[in-house]
Amino acid sequence: MPNAKQIRSAPRALNRQSITGARASASTLMMAPATYAQAPLNYFLHAAGPAAYPTRTLDWIFTAICLAVCVIVTVLLIGALMRRRAPARPGEIGATGEGMRWIWIGVGVSVPLLAGMLVFALFTLQRVATPHESPALTVTVTAYDWWWKVSYPDARVPAQRFETANEIHIPVGEPVRIVLKSADVIHTFWVPRLAGKTQAIPGQANEQWIQADAPGVYRGQCSQFCGAQHAHMAFEVVAQSRADFANWSEQQARSTPVNVAPSVVAGQKIFLDRCAGCHAVRGTDATGALAPDLTHLNSRRLIAAGTLQNTAANQLDWVAHAQWIKPDARMPSIVLNREDAANLHAFLSTLN
Repeated sequence: MPNAKQIRSAPRALNRQSITGARASASTLMMAPATYAQAPLNYFLHAAGPAAYPTRTLDWIFTAICLAVCVIVTVLLIGALMRRRAPARPGEIGATGEGMRWIWIGVGVSVPLLAGMLVFALFTLQRVATPHESPALTVTVTAYDWWWKVSYPDARVPAQRFETANEIHIPVGEPVRIVLKSADVIHTFWVPRLAGKTQAIPGQANEQWIQADAPGVYRGQCSQFCGAQHAHMAFEVVAQSRADFANWSEQQARSTPVNVAPSVVAGQKIFLDRCAGCHAVRGTDATGALAPDLTHLNSRRLIAAGTLQNTAANQLDWVAHAQWIKPDARMPSIVLNREDAANLHAFLSTLN
């Protein structure tokens, strides 16, 4: 955490150079090879749950078939180019004789092969349609331009009802039902190592299920082009033990405690005046529903739908230069003087 002097000087440091650095940090975070979660598209053929294993097998088989077809077509094309064609007889049009024989061979091979691929794909869809046991947890995920609202309406403890953003926590080794909705356009929910893709369509609720075999962080991404910031619409699935998940759920269900420190009170007023129209913080008068719930902002690893690491400096960077970091996002850039930045930081630092 930066000290008070660093926070007071933050607005002077919030310039295009700092934004470039923030983008570089985000890029480094997403592409570092340390974990699968940090490079999702590099590891989409590595499954980590029962909803993903059949799809991975299907991917490899289809890839092998497509490569084989490309090789065969290439060999035949080269052979045809190198072979001199016999002169056509007068009045002869189109393929006849030996040419028609090759066409019939191609049809005879491709039709059964395509039919077999279709049957195998249908069996795979059936295998991943429902889990082997009924999910005990249902999570509703609503896609927005360009972030994800995550609602826990059916947690195992009925009193625990809460919302978070861009971060889905699940217990290890248990299937979790995901109900997908969209608030604007068509998005696609995809956690490459845990399941295939499912669309979130306005006015319709689609479902899929995910299950992680081991604890860890699994990166997710919108894979349906949905607008200017489609590429920066990521989320994370955090798989943890049942005890850790229960502790996390209990903590997320709590409201923000009252803090009477002068700087916190001043920062809360700034938040209510300038941010509460869109954001909610339970335990305060901020009840906005158009943007992420920030009640437990500091419990998340990333902000801005996976664009930045969640640090105090990046929080202020995002507030002051949202449109530089994520152009056309619904989050406006908010001008802050040094005192306002320090006070807002003091309030945001209480959202644990």
